[in-house]
Amino acid sequence: MEDPPTPDPLPDSSREDDAGAAFVLESKGQWWHAGFHLTTAIVGPTILTLPYAFRGLGWVPGFLCLTVMGVVTFYSYQLMSLVLERCEKKGRRHIRFRELAADVLGSGWMFYFVIFIQTAINTGVGIGAILLAGECLQIMYSNLLPNGTMKLYEFIAIATVVMIVLSQLPTFHSLRHINLVSLLLSLGYTFLVVGACVHAGSAKDAPPKDYSLETSESAMVFSAFTSISIIASLYGNGILPEIQATLAPPVAGKMLKGLLMCYAVIFVTFYSAAVSGYWAFGNQSNSNILKSLMPDEGPSLAPTWLLGLAIVFVLLQLFAIGLVYSQVAFEIMEKKSADVKQGMFSKRNLIPRLVLRTIYMIFCGFFAAMLPFFGDVNAVVGAIGFIPLDFILPMLLYNISFKPPRSSLTYWVNVFIMVVFTGVGLLGAFSSIRQLVLDASQFKLFSSNVVD
Repeated sequence: MEDPPTPDPLPDSSREDDAGAAFVLESKGQWWHAGFHLTTAIVGPTILTLPYAFRGLGWVPGFLCLTVMGVVTFYSYQLMSLVLERCEKKGRRHIRFRELAADVLGSGWMFYFVIFIQTAINTGVGIGAILLAGECLQIMYSNLLPNGTMKLYEFIAIATVVMIVLSQLPTFHSLRHINLVSLLLSLGYTFLVVGACVHAGSAKDAPPKDYSLETSESAMVFSAFTSISIIASLYGNGILPEIQATLAPPVAGKMLKGLLMCYAVIFVTFYSAAVSGYWAFGNQSNSNILKSLMPDEGPSLAPTWLLGLAIVFVLLQLFAIGLVYSQVAFEIMEKKSADVKQGMFSKRNLIPRLVLRTIYMIFCGFFAAMLPFFGDVNAVVGAIGFIPLDFILPMLLYNISFKPPRSSLTYWVNVFIMVVFTGVGLLGAFSSIRQLVLDASQFKLFSSNVVD
């Protein structure tokens, strides 16, 4: 017997005055647009850490972990999409993760828990994207002008200005063409890096290949859980409901097609980057495989033009990633500051949008310049953010919404995933905090070097 409908925390009538919904999350997209958004949110330069993740696991466990995480996240995202579709059929279309969680779980505190986690993730990714974009600019500059005097924070300022300009695109849907280019860029730099790794690994003076793991059992276990945490965070996005919100209703079945497009790209990029990088460098793989290909001492291990083109592709995609993860912040700001009755491009709404989004990007740019070790902080945010939103909550929301019998396989598979990934999240948070403490001696505010 189907449960009676529960009240929508944000009924459609109230959305008439909700500029965040009407403007930023306008629902005009097709399934392939959702595929572009999903791919940009998941497939980014972080895939270049996969050889490093394999370093802590070895070949067989590495492949197994990469595959299991992919299957689990695809399953998780599809479950969340089904919950959203079910709510829509019952007259409660949710366009925000926080509203969905609060409605299904019937708890007001879940609204604030999700918005806190999403804000931490999105701001962290925004800061990280600007920081890495600045680092890419610095790498290109140092190769063109080895004796140049520009510092990292100056390149971060340049990247911030670019982000300020791009952030004025008014809606999530308006990023569809940028995110199509982002999808192509991810394929481009993946193939370039794979070619570079094959070149480096097959050269006569190639570095020796050693695929052995840590010698002590405790170090081996710790490295394995760190690697598992890295792979889990690579599959995370934390904004699937907001991406599904960009689809023109009815949304039934559209998100599955978008997910299939996204995971086709994931399959090509994740596996090829992991295999080629780990094959070429083994347990000497750097946390960013580009740094293994461009060692601090000695010449590059692949043609300079190839590595330079890969860095350009990475740089350009970072801007798209920063934009995608800024949409939740923009939606929150627009909901509070804009007047939906005045029109998206009216002076009344244009000026607050320009000011608020500029301030947000300056905030992200400032912290990127001040904290060039943000990778360690981001790892902690990933462990306590992506895993709850992408590996635990979707299973819980599905079990509560669809109420599968406790004797069913679906129910126990969902419970098993929740329990396992709660442990993975806790261990990942512990290992990330430990790494943060270990790297603390290298931290220097407004440093011109990024701490890996």
